[in-house]
Amino acid sequence: MLSTSIKILLVEDDELFRLGLHVRLQQETGLEVIAEAEDGETAIELVKQHPVDVVLLDVGLPGIGGIEACQQIKLQYPKLPVLILTSHSQKSLISQLIAVGAQGYCLKGIAAEKLVLALRSVTAGASWWDETATQEIRSGYHGEQPHGDDTSYHPLTHRELEILSLIATGKTNQEIANLLYITSGTVRVHVHTILHKLDVSHRTQAVMVALDKGLIKSC
Repeated sequence: MLSTSIKILLVEDDELFRLGLHVRLQQETGLEVIAEAEDGETAIELVKQHPVDVVLLDVGLPGIGGIEACQQIKLQYPKLPVLILTSHSQKSLISQLIAVGAQGYCLKGIAAEKLVLALRSVTAGASWWDETATQEIRSGYHGEQPHGDDTSYHPLTHRELEILSLIATGKTNQEIANLLYITSGTVRVHVHTILHKLDVSHRTQAVMVALDKGLIKSC
């Protein structure tokens, strides 16, 4: 049960694109665009002024730019999720976004329902990377982590690994929710994100892939 709407700060310098996003997001139950900015400096100030739950941030902004804006926002509010929406997909950009603490990355042109799911996912504490970014993360992180195991292939968060481990024990979404003191809806969002990241279609496949890659231990 959603008690309040997810409050969004929308940061995009293209006025028409921003308007279209605003209108589309406002159509979704449980989402509310409470502030808008067209540059990074304004975004940083608005975060201080409004109780936002998530920042939807374009990278190609005038002024300090989206990467610097993300970094400054995360330095001041480490727990505030930032979802990047951009037309760029260079490997170097993705690496920079990970370095400054972005929780998610979507290319412009993503289906509206996927963008909505991405917003809900990062707000719930998960991360969201589109297929292009996920491939870059896998290739970029392979062999670069201090621990040289297969966990570098899929950047699952601590919460996602926790839920995946409970799925492996046969727990239902409601049982997982009760154990972790979160809602079953939040568990569903995490499960969807896990399936997306592992590129599988159901829970059993997710567990098998996770065990094979050493992401979780067998029970």
